[in-house]
Amino acid sequence: MKIPILNIDGTKGSSVEISDKLVNLKVNHKLIKYVIDWQLNHAKPRTAKTKQRNQITGSTKKIVAQKGSGGARHASKKAPIFVGGGVAHGPKGAVYKNKKINKKVRKLALAQTLSKKNLDKNLYILADVKKEIKKTKEFNKFLLKNKLKNILIISDEDSLKNINKSARNIKDLKLIKHEGTNIYDLFKYKNVIITSTSVKKIQERVLNEKN
Repeated sequence: MKIPILNIDGTKGSSVEISDKLVNLKVNHKLIKYVIDWQLNHAKPRTAKTKQRNQITGSTKKIVAQKGSGGARHASKKAPIFVGGGVAHGPKGAVYKNKKINKKVRKLALAQTLSKKNLDKNLYILADVKKEIKKTKEFNKFLLKNKLKNILIISDEDSLKNINKSARNIKDLKLIKHEGTNIYDLFKYKNVIITSTSVKKIQERVLNEKN
């Protein structure tokens, strides 16, 4: 389908052809939530760590006889029920096993998220910015003219260099490179602006089964 291209001066330019497989899919909210949970799970630092009973230093001597004491059977003092013993089912730090998701599933969820943005009329394509914009006032003027707030800008490297100084101080606006396009950020911000070069790169990545 064709999506009109916005120019940084506020005028509407030509349109760009984007595959329906990227911006016109049926949205499966359960799938998207599953991938967001996976993404947030990987973002956690996993610093908390406790020692298991096999990591406690000390004697492994049996503390009481197996029979005849009148009490319960016990092994060493390393058992979790004793003070100074190991911790049962505690956090394991960096060795924590993260959930894995098939790459095709992640791509599908990304395409469905972009489709939802397009369906909600919150997806915009911006012509590559060839000239550096130094003043925040100038870039803010473009946003106000198009009534854009709470924005995620997905940019190619050259455009990012040209708009970074003018856009980085605007409230509720985030700039990322197209390689870092992710579902969490797409849902966090209401409006999404993608440069024309970036949308082609994203389309190529999502629709290419080898990557």
